[in-house]
Amino acid sequence: MKQAKLTILFLIINFGGLAIGSWLMNNGPLSDWYTNLNQAPWTPPGIVFGIAWTLIMICFSIYLGKLFTINYNSKILSFFIIQFILNVSWNYIFFNQHLVLIGLITIVLLTATLFYFFFKLSQNTQFYKYLLLPYMIWLCIATSLNLYILIYN
Repeated sequence: MKQAKLTILFLIINFGGLAIGSWLMNNGPLSDWYTNLNQAPWTPPGIVFGIAWTLIMICFSIYLGKLFTINYNSKILSFFIIQFILNVSWNYIFFNQHLVLIGLITIVLLTATLFYFFFKLSQNTQFYKYLLLPYMIWLCIATSLNLYILIYN
């Protein structure tokens, strides 16, 4: 029961973070600035982003519900907060402020944080740690898209 309550809490927090990030990007993916950039040939269509982030946040919330049930400590909470701040702020940095290099640094730090969750903070989560894979894979793709924009614009 505790895990279910924590999962619901993290669903609210994580989807709230997506909403804040979306608001902070100020129509970013549809802006003239973004649409006129040289984008990577592997850039997915816009609809994929919403589907991907929905799946990612559901999986991440289930994982966090399990992690916080079996191994809550201040280190794990700190890494969750860091992840949250990096995830939300990337939208503002990249789409709103057009700071592509700072955005790349932010998304690399976010990716490293998720890999840290997977390899260092998930020892007792059994198969739940594999729920991080969609997030990790998506961040690798997003990092490559950000890097492409930095290099070719």
